Amino acid sequence: MDVLDTPRLHALLAPAAVPPASPRARFVNWGLSYECTPLRVFAPTTEAECALVLELARREGRRVRAAGVGHSPSDLACTADFMLRTDGLRHILEINADKRYVVAEAGVTLAALHAALAARGLAMLNLGSISDQTLAGVVATATHGTGAACKVISTHVQALRLLLADGARVTCSRDHRPDLFLASLCGLGSTGLILSVQLEVGPAFRLRETQQSVPFDRVLADIDALAVAAEHVRLWWFPQADVVRVSAASRTTEPVRRTPTFLWHSLVGFHLVQLLLFLGRYLLWLNPWTARLCARLDRAPTVTVDDSWRVFNLDCKYPQFTTEWAIPFTQTAACLRELRDWLAQEHADPRGLRPHFPIEIRFSDADDIWLSPSSGQRTTWIGIIQYKPYGLNVPYRTLFARFEAILARHGGRPHWAKSHPLRAADLRRLYPRFDDFLRVLADVDPHGLFRNAYIERHLYDGRGPHCDPRVFKRIQHPPS
Repeated sequence: MDVLDTPRLHALLAPAAVPPASPRARFVNWGLSYECTPLRVFAPTTEAECALVLELARREGRRVRAAGVGHSPSDLACTADFMLRTDGLRHILEINADKRYVVAEAGVTLAALHAALAARGLAMLNLGSISDQTLAGVVATATHGTGAACKVISTHVQALRLLLADGARVTCSRDHRPDLFLASLCGLGSTGLILSVQLEVGPAFRLRETQQSVPFDRVLADIDALAVAAEHVRLWWFPQADVVRVSAASRTTEPVRRTPTFLWHSLVGFHLVQLLLFLGRYLLWLNPWTARLCARLDRAPTVTVDDSWRVFNLDCKYPQFTTEWAIPFTQTAACLRELRDWLAQEHADPRGLRPHFPIEIRFSDADDIWLSPSSGQRTTWIGIIQYKPYGLNVPYRTLFARFEAILARHGGRPHWAKSHPLRAADLRRLYPRFDDFLRVLADVDPHGLFRNAYIERHLYDGRGPHCDPRVFKRIQHPPS
């Protein structure tokens, strides 16, 4: 029997057999900034079903894009062709406490992974700000945490099992097909469909985090020492108040001590702030006042002791536009100084830009992953956001363009999961192994089965309407 006529494929097609406008066929990212309506949406639960989706795509001349929870604030997962949702590929296949690794399917979320590892006395070695993402999404975009001696999370991967464009299933590592492995560790979903990941883990640990508010000039003067003052240092800079909230966390055996309060974390820190941000859409003078209010309310020193992932993670609050760039650590002070001068000019101008808060600053060590923004250099990550109160749009494009221009002048590389303006010529200058990456793509996916507008636009300088980032944007009114 033809494989395309099997009951299994008909079952696979069922989730997508709805009108194009149906919410079941519509994909919207977490930030409510991008959406798409794929031609078909598949929800496989096994490797064999994934292979059937690729077979169908090859026969019909379609492309396939994998999508997890949709947390990337860009059109990285968007497609007008076939979308493969990884929700059903979420099993943890093996936990080896002796050798300290876990093997899990691509669609498992980090939150689920934490629970399974904790039951065996284990934990991930480092984390970013959230645990909502899928494991494959973290690997494919070189997601990072913070720590001057810590590398991006993809460096903890020991092996990958991939489904290639031609239907072959391969396992790659630093010892077996190393080029494919290093390309896939920040492969943007374009080298193949990640089926499972073998990830290095360690014994479960607690972190002791201190937070204090420090004047910006003092932080700038001490930035080199401050970045290594603890295992995991993270800064939140409120330029409107000229103050930086410094978080310093290191491992400890102290008992758990939690510090959240209803007043700050719920009533004020969430609901009141969202209302003020909403009003700031119409009263621009209110945005700096809101930032200064939050900096003032959150100024008291605090000490928290908790399980590692609880300290690493934080509440992202509301849907948002965001951009984040990685610069060489040696450029940190000069870049922050230029950002401060620029923002001071904006604040002094009654018609100037009014950014939300805060600007987040994190650190990571150098790695050897071809397209990792930390590749070959110790790195400072600097990110800016514009919240979308109640899911409504706010001006951000001019603000982000000026921010990105400054980061680019200091050798910045954009975070791959987030929207950015760079094209192939720019990326080739920034990444010495860029052409090696394209060579691997030409070898494993010569017909572009796994490409989408994002890949065409940034890696191949694609032109035309299908490479325009506005194709997938959710635009309620033209944001500036």
